Parts: sequence; C-alpha cells; structure tokens
Amino acid sequence: MSGSTTIDFRAVDNILEKYNYDKSYLIAMLQDVQGIYKYLPEDAMTYIGEKVDGLSPSTVYGVATFYAQFSLEPKGKYEIKVCDGTACHVRGSMPVLNAVRNKLEIKQGKLTSRDGLFSLETVSCLGACGLAPVVMINGKVYPQMTPDAISIVIDTLLKEERGEE
Repeated sequence: MSGSTTIDFRAVDNILEKYNYDKSYLIAMLQDVQGIYKYLPEDAMTYIGEKVDGLSPSTVYGVATFYAQFSLEPKGKYEIKVCDGTACHVRGSMPVLNAVRNKLEIKQGKLTSRDGLFSLETVSCLGACGLAPVVMINGKVYPQMTPDAISIVIDTLLKEERGEE
C-alpha cells in the first residue's frame, strides 16, 4: 500500500457525516472515498477505523481487501478492463491483454503504468460475450478486440492526452 496520497480529512469527515458515522454503512463510505481518490488510501482507511464507533483500522482494511470492487493501489486516469471470461478467452483475450501490457509497459502483477495514466486489470466477465473479446476503458466497451486494434485505441487516447488531433 502507498501512503503517498495527501488525504483531505474534511472530505472524509463529510462522507462519515453523510452516513451518521454508522458502521453498517462502511461499504458505502469506502465507495465514496474511492470515488474521490480512485483507490482507498491507507491513511483514509485508518482514519475511518478510528472515527467510526465499533470499527478498527484492521476491520476497515479487512472489508476493503475482501471485496474486489476496492483497490488499494492508485488507478490511472484510464481504467482498462480486459475480459477473460470463457467467450473472450476462447476468442483471444490473452493476446489482447499482453498487447496492452507491452504497449504500456505494465509488468505482470502491476496495476498501473509508470506515468500513472493507465491502470489495467483482467475481469471475469463484462457481460458482452457476443462481442468477444471485449475491453472496457472508463466504462466504454470496445468489442472484438485484437492486439492491433487495442494498440490503436491506446494510441488514440495518448494523442488526446497530448492534445493532438
């Protein structure tokens, strides 16, 4: 985990107040914090564990690590999800995943590119099996991906980032 993010504790307090410091809303609190930072900073989880009665930092951490929706690592501006469900896998999702890794220099076991712009994860299903293999970037579905096609998509995003047309 990284403690390098500066936490706005007033924003976290506002979230806790929104849920009346009620521990039964812990998941919603964590979702709101992740909505701000795009991951769950360790300092924010510790703070919640200390401020909410009936919780501890270790309980908050346990919940955050139990649910796949939470990330303990910062995510990039562009969140790339490569489906590796059965249909996508059979139709070539792994070469697509490897193309993304190679293009963005994201090593196996890492989540985010060095520049912090992209994060990459495999998911079990995106619910678009008829369009396999599928990649989702920030909620937009890219159907029938190939290594060449995903490379073009990433190049387009990089050009937009640099302000090129």
